[in-house]
Amino acid sequence: MTTNDGSPPISADDVAKVAALARLELTRAELETFTGQLADILDHAADLSMIDLDGIEPLGTPLALENVLRADVPGKTLDRGEVLASAPAAEAGKFKVTSILGDGV
Repeated sequence: MTTNDGSPPISADDVAKVAALARLELTRAELETFTGQLADILDHAADLSMIDLDGIEPLGTPLALENVLRADVPGKTLDRGEVLASAPAAEAGKFKVTSILGDGV
């Protein structure tokens, strides 16, 4: 038995090696199941590689690209003095917070 491109099918030893590289422990039943599934996946990939794509441009996205965001326009802001006046502590035009790193840093 060979794949669509003429290469030999994947073996249980190949799947066991890939599983070991992925640090997966597979039972004998899992190994047989995954060998068949991986062979099917590789056959499908071989089918896809035989499709003639000459003259077909690559598609980045199937959706039309349009900006759905609003314009970034600054709006009304709070007065600096009002904000600092409502803070628990302020110093030199900035919020004053408790040091968490120690040594007054």
